[in-house]
Amino acid sequence: MTPKGKKEFKASNTSINAKYGLLSTQWNKFVVDVMLESAEKELTSQGVEPNNIVKIEVPGAYELPLAAKRMLENDIDAVIALGAVIKGETPHFDFVSSSCANGLTRVSLDANKPVLFGVLTTETEEQAIQRADPKEGNKGAEVAQSAMELLEQLASL
Repeated sequence: MTPKGKKEFKASNTSINAKYGLLSTQWNKFVVDVMLESAEKELTSQGVEPNNIVKIEVPGAYELPLAAKRMLENDIDAVIALGAVIKGETPHFDFVSSSCANGLTRVSLDANKPVLFGVLTTETEEQAIQRADPKEGNKGAEVAQSAMELLEQLASL
């Protein structure tokens, strides 16, 4: 599935033969599981074998960076981090979403491998549901495709 506004993507052997880590969070599973399913479907529809996809579920978005780091240390070529942080009435949202984004970026740069940010940061549950809708450009599939594209681009540098 090609997201709106992006060119069509067809995977080559570089991304088809890579190993992917699919990280997901337990919080907001009603949204995250839809993104996880769409991400896995996107990878396999492009030719990635299921045995080249490692799935791990962590408690929440704050825990994603450490799990991503560990995956990359264990022969994963690219990590797709999926979660949903929905704003509440306390500043907790700001701390979690910022720490998660900064942590995943640091892990990617330190490991010199792709770590894709598929963590929804929304004001409401309705916004999260909309962004995870497979009919409306599911972020899980979008981030999975981006992981494949980035692996190919990095291989050509």
